[in-house]
Amino acid sequence: MTFILAALIVFVAIFTQSLTGFGLAMVSMPLLAPVVGLTTAAPLVALVGLTAEVLILAHYRAALDFKAVRRIALASVAGIPVGVWALGQVDEGLVRRVLGLVIGGYAIYALLRPHLPALAHPRWADGLGFAAGILGGAYNMPGPVIVVYGTCRRWPPATFKSNLQGFFLLNSGLVTVTHLAAGNYTPTVWQDFLAALPAIGLGALAGFALDGRLDPDRFRRLVLLMLIVLALTLIA
Repeated sequence: MTFILAALIVFVAIFTQSLTGFGLAMVSMPLLAPVVGLTTAAPLVALVGLTAEVLILAHYRAALDFKAVRRIALASVAGIPVGVWALGQVDEGLVRRVLGLVIGGYAIYALLRPHLPALAHPRWADGLGFAAGILGGAYNMPGPVIVVYGTCRRWPPATFKSNLQGFFLLNSGLVTVTHLAAGNYTPTVWQDFLAALPAIGLGALAGFALDGRLDPDRFRRLVLLMLIVLALTLIA
């Protein structure tokens, strides 16, 4: 039963990511953590994300501007080990509450859509990249930081979605290697990952099939409202 529920969660998360360009970790982490435990969910989502982002980036590769994400991706390298280390040292209840605050804060920001200043200086990528690395290592969730960065850099919509996947792919690869070095890939994690492989493929195909057919703004708002509910559950 746990395998089926985990696979269903992965399907919904991959579908959301392939359709909107974000949401894989923000959907899967808060739902998987109560099912398989946080210490299993974090390395599992890293593996799932790495696999899915290869598929998604292959689909959106034409608009990728690697130079635009190279600096912030490299800066995240320093933060990833800090996040992975914190995952094993901090009380799981506290980690879940912080996870809820990150998800809820991002969802409220995205719904309100405040006008953010343009970040012209490349040094912004260093600080934001380090923060993204910590969130990626601990929660597989560098997304909120890179979304804010891309918004402030004024990336066009197609480039925005493609650049997100390029960053996520690099970040997930580094997070996966760090979890591997920390010994977090237990037999349970590998079993759950193998069970989730069909859900990854089906979720990506479903998202690609509906890309352009659904109202993207309406679907995006629905996802963000769902994230707020998940965040409140984690915090409570």
